[in-house]
Amino acid sequence: MHRPADPCPPERHRRDPWIEQLFSSKAARRGAVVRRSMSWVDREVGREAFLAEVRQRGYHVIQTADQFVVVCHDGPIRLLF
Repeated sequence: MHRPADPCPPERHRRDPWIEQLFSSKAARRGAVVRRSMSWVDREVGREAFLAEVRQRGYHVIQTADQFVVVCHDGPIRLLF
């Protein structure tokens, strides 16, 4: 028996809503920085998914203490000290 295709794509193919919200923020759109606690990232979406999203966008991520700081542009960065 032939079943029609499911009109709704599986949930796993959609981007996580909080990732969309994070990277559509005013700061992210201006090429500034956004910051999230590592525990929040782990709880809400998972570290690997978060890092993959940052990498896909060509942004930079810095881990400091218990925070991730994302530099929302793809240009070079230099740590001064």
